[in-house]
Amino acid sequence: MLRTLGTCYYPEHWPEETWTEDAARMVAAGLTWVRVGEFAWSRLEPAPGELQFGWLERAIAVLGAAGLKVVLGTPTATPPRWMVTRHPDMLALDAAGRPRGFGSRRHYCFSHAGYVAESQRIARLIAERFGRNPHVAAWQTDNEYGCHDTTISYSPAAQAAFQSWLKAQFAGDIQALNRAWGNVFWSMEYANFTDIELPNLTVTEANPAHVQAFRRFSSDQVVAFNRAQVEIIRAHSDAPISHNYMGRITDFDHFQVGDDLEIATWDSYPLGFLEDRVGADAVRQRAYARQGDPDFQAFHHDLYRAVGKGRWWVMEQQPGPVNWAPFNPSPLPGMVRLWSWEAFAHGAEAVCYFRWRQAPFAQEQLHAGMLRPDSADAPALHEAMQVAAEIKDAPEVQPSQAPVGLMFDYDADWAWATQPQGQGLSYFGLVFDVYRALRRQGLSVDILRPETRNFSGYKMIFAPGMMHIAEDLKQALSQADAHVIYGPRSAARDQNFAIPTPLPPALPGLDVTVARLESLRPDMPIPLANGGQVTGYLEELEGGAEVVMQTAEGAAVVMATDRQIYCGGWLDEAGFDHLVRHYAQQAGVTLRQLPEGVRLRQTAREEFWFNYSTQTVETEAGRLPPAGVLRQAR
Repeated sequence: MLRTLGTCYYPEHWPEETWTEDAARMVAAGLTWVRVGEFAWSRLEPAPGELQFGWLERAIAVLGAAGLKVVLGTPTATPPRWMVTRHPDMLALDAAGRPRGFGSRRHYCFSHAGYVAESQRIARLIAERFGRNPHVAAWQTDNEYGCHDTTISYSPAAQAAFQSWLKAQFAGDIQALNRAWGNVFWSMEYANFTDIELPNLTVTEANPAHVQAFRRFSSDQVVAFNRAQVEIIRAHSDAPISHNYMGRITDFDHFQVGDDLEIATWDSYPLGFLEDRVGADAVRQRAYARQGDPDFQAFHHDLYRAVGKGRWWVMEQQPGPVNWAPFNPSPLPGMVRLWSWEAFAHGAEAVCYFRWRQAPFAQEQLHAGMLRPDSADAPALHEAMQVAAEIKDAPEVQPSQAPVGLMFDYDADWAWATQPQGQGLSYFGLVFDVYRALRRQGLSVDILRPETRNFSGYKMIFAPGMMHIAEDLKQALSQADAHVIYGPRSAARDQNFAIPTPLPPALPGLDVTVARLESLRPDMPIPLANGGQVTGYLEELEGGAEVVMQTAEGAAVVMATDRQIYCGGWLDEAGFDHLVRHYAQQAGVTLRQLPEGVRLRQTAREEFWFNYSTQTVETEAGRLPPAGVLRQAR
């Protein structure tokens, strides 16, 4: 697989006479791709119907003449001020009923018919104008769906669309909805679909079935919004279409959006995410403040490889300090190079740095670029040039199936958010803890979507926390040749958020029943008999399956029948490490001893070693300095 580099460029921000020089410097730096246009609606259409596409056409011509390939974005993430004047009710409303107003970005509701039509109109005009442009080699729809908590809207438009969605889901039968949701509880029964309001501003918590349905609806609105743009672009262009997802945004189904695209991309900000999204404690944040979490980027690389069905990029790679996290340190020297190579090791086709030149104005003026605001080189430019020289002589990455598969289900994330049962508990957090444990043992991991039914080739499959598991998935997992590790909360609810009978998890061939559960205070972990602890969540297990792990007091935590295993607790690092090592040995999976902060990624032909620590470390591959990268043949 070829590896290329790129950047994100905003010609509308700079005098036209600088474009030619910028393009030449990009080529000299070894860049191939330039993304443009995704925030430019006010310059493309400064007033309704007043189209000014000439400047963008000239910019694309300059970039193309220099030998660069253009990724052209649709500008629908930033509707101009006149759009809000034309459609004052297009703004999303938050859970308190307050508008998400103009003056920033992503200020629209996915359910507003007027804005949906306007977004399709501008996408069509751009596709008609640039669809056959020889320099436009790829497309991007919108920008970072869901970022800034913008998937879910509690607007009148969303309510009307939700009512129609529910009517279709239940084939017009309101009594079927009442039964499915258990609305007899608290006299919540409805006579008509038009009686159903949104699950906000209730006196106490809303019915979890209602909340989960609204989350599914909200995800479907994103899928439909994106699909409409894709269909328009595809009618006018043969170039591949992408969307740039954002780290730990889980409130819409990225797999379903990705089904309509050729390429999945994501925006990687390791230092910002460490402070803002990883959930690391203060000690870990200090230890990795200038490097980023050793596993967070890798998890998303593997996730978007699955979303993109093998084709994926990093569309925005952090090049220096950002401006939006609680603290914004500079990367350790060499980290931009490390982040780039780690993406390539996980199968990225391209890594594009955000942005080319640091903006001297507006919200992101303290967000570093490849150039300073005065156009002098920033440190990231030199690291990118080093990567460009290295990939020119490096062999192509040959992907290979990992020995371990890890299920990831957006619907399960919504279910945990709807009913966490304990403060700070989340599906993403649970899955990420399992992923960390696998990586600590030197394992490469494939993320599996919940529609996966063929598990051939995997030696271990982890499926923690999937609150609803379809019956055919249960059967497929029970018949897999791999060791399959479920739980906790696996199959704990049916499709409509009711506790099923027989009681969960009701997995074929596995005699385990969850009799009761509890969530644990952070200061009340439960010790395990062989080291480690249960933290956060613990289920009381019954049944005839073999007890594999138990608490210090003898209560079952992990039970198994042959290769079907159920873990009824959220374990700490030592507990998950023990679980992984135990079943890796049974499954014949080779583990590696890795120093703190070192991670390993295997491809078909190579092993890549990455040092996220601030110390030089010795590994079996050789000495790794801080931010060091080693490649060796397998």
